[in-house]
Amino acid sequence: MPCMRRLLFLASILLLMASCNSSVRPVTILDGGEVFFVSASGGTPQDWLQQAGLSLNPDDRLFYLGLPIDPAQPLPPASAYVLNIRRAVLLTVVTPDGTRLIRTAAVSVGQALTENDILLYAGDRLTPPAGTPIVAPMAVTYVPSKEVIIRVGEQSIESRTAAETVGAALVEAGIPPQGLDEPLPAESEPLPADGQIRLRRVYESLVIQQESIPYTTETQSAPDQPLGWQEIVQMGESGLALGRVRIRYADGQEVSRQAEEMTVVRPPKTQIVRNGTKVVVETLNVNGQNLEVWRVLDMYATVYSPCNSGIVGCSYGTASGLRAGKGVVAVDPALYAYLQGQRVYIPGYGFGVIGDVGGGYIIENKLGISRYRWIDLGFDDNNIQDLTGWVKVYFLAPAPASIPAILQ
Repeated sequence: MPCMRRLLFLASILLLMASCNSSVRPVTILDGGEVFFVSASGGTPQDWLQQAGLSLNPDDRLFYLGLPIDPAQPLPPASAYVLNIRRAVLLTVVTPDGTRLIRTAAVSVGQALTENDILLYAGDRLTPPAGTPIVAPMAVTYVPSKEVIIRVGEQSIESRTAAETVGAALVEAGIPPQGLDEPLPAESEPLPADGQIRLRRVYESLVIQQESIPYTTETQSAPDQPLGWQEIVQMGESGLALGRVRIRYADGQEVSRQAEEMTVVRPPKTQIVRNGTKVVVETLNVNGQNLEVWRVLDMYATVYSPCNSGIVGCSYGTASGLRAGKGVVAVDPALYAYLQGQRVYIPGYGFGVIGDVGGGYIIENKLGISRYRWIDLGFDDNNIQDLTGWVKVYFLAPAPASIPAILQ
């Protein structure tokens, strides 16, 4: 502040002197921390510098009214002039390609680099920053940026970065990876040579799924009750299991789902049933006939004949050795083992004997009907009746020595 006051005082004296001689103009020259005063009646700034005993080095600059001027060119008329000399200093520029020495009289770091054919971009890394004033020799670190194209979903973002890794480049571009996001290449990888970066936005959602656990049935025998009698001792209840399904999405599209282990939150409750096992023969009048019956079941009937049994050609043989035809009926092999030779009566069909086996599992798979509730009615080839459907089957006395549980 004292120097400034002194400068203003001296400049006022020069102006006063100039008023006494209109052809003489006061010139103030600032050279770093020194101030020089000369009186000029004409000439160029270069002449005034010589008059003050000053000279410019090749890289020095001379400023007038804040703008650089050519010392050899005269200035526009003015009542007084204030010139400022900026002495060139050494700038040591460190780049990835090596170190470069620059002598410059530029005002700022950015100006110095630009004037020396180093074009600066917003993504360049410059230390100190481009706007830093140059007041003395200094070192500058310069890392030029590279052009990158970042694709996020359907959007492409062009950017420049001096980052060393993909992750740092995404952060500089304002789109840092979050959560499960997947940059390609990976975050820790160096920038690709072609500048192409893809950022897949990845997230997961959890879906709770529930699954019913079927209950089992426990059967207890009731020897004092007749076949067909049934009592539910304990009602069964289905159990419940819960589990989570982890669904992963990338750029809005499902890419995977993983089901986690189910947890039983409510175990099933077993159903307990008592079935009668006592064989009781009853006399029933069916279609005007008195029948001695020990069991009556609703069964799903199909029909067949020797030349219409689902195989190529004709087959007259049966599992029992009887000739296939009217009066011979077939059941599932599991029933046949107990009921071979058992006489039955079916309204609309008449009397028959269980003498053959069939594919009850086919009916079970196709129609969802238990194979133990299926019967195949045999006919002669020239007298087939379509009795397909549910029928009542009367099992005639005597009963077999052993009654299978599936008939109890």
